[in-house]
Amino acid sequence: MIFDAVLIVFCVGSALGLLFLVLLHSGRGGGLSDMFGGGSLGGSSAGSTVVERNLDRLTVITAVIFGFSTVILALSLQPS
Repeated sequence: MIFDAVLIVFCVGSALGLLFLVLLHSGRGGGLSDMFGGGSLGGSSAGSTVVERNLDRLTVITAVIFGFSTVILALSLQPS
C-alpha cells in the first residue's frame, strides 16, 4: 500500500521532470543554448554545446526512469 503511493509520487515527479526537460530543448529557433548566449555561433546545430549534450543525457535518463516506474506501477496495481 505504501509502496504504491511512493511509486505514484515517483512516477508523477519523473513525468513532470521529463516535461520540463523536453521544454528546455531547442526547437527550430533556439532553446537552452540561446538563453545563455550560445545560439548566435552555429545556427541550429543540435547538441553542439556541452550544455545541450548534458541536457540530452539527462532527458534520456529521466525518460527511462519514467518508463520503468510506469511499467512497475502498472504491474503492481493489477488485481491478484
